[in-house]
Amino acid sequence: MSMEFLQSLKIASSGLRVQSGRMRVIAENIANADSTARTAGQDPYRRKVPTFVSKFDKELGAATVAMGRVQRDQTDFKMRFEPGHPAADANGYVKYPNVEPLVETVDMREAQRSYEANLNIVSATRRMITKTLEILKA
Repeated sequence: MSMEFLQSLKIASSGLRVQSGRMRVIAENIANADSTARTAGQDPYRRKVPTFVSKFDKELGAATVAMGRVQRDQTDFKMRFEPGHPAADANGYVKYPNVEPLVETVDMREAQRSYEANLNIVSATRRMITKTLEILKA
């Protein structure tokens, strides 16, 4: 198998890994969008933001991508007036996560599209390898 095929597969597989990780973080954000702290004074779930780093693979001579640190979004929590809630403060306000479901949905779609694009590269490379082998056999 030529080095170009290996490069394509390695680069695309790194893209698959990071987009899969990104979708996992987004799913966690969506799952916790309405969670609150158990008691007053505690903070609820804080939105997580995945980061990516470029890594140069010396063996392949190509740049790949990897998951970086998952960071916490430092934007303010949402406050709702719910005086009967166990997590309500002295003024009756409850802190809710700083997760915006619409933003998470858009991010999830983008991650899915990137995942699919990388998967298409893997499939196309596989087809090219198969065709190359067929030509060499003939």
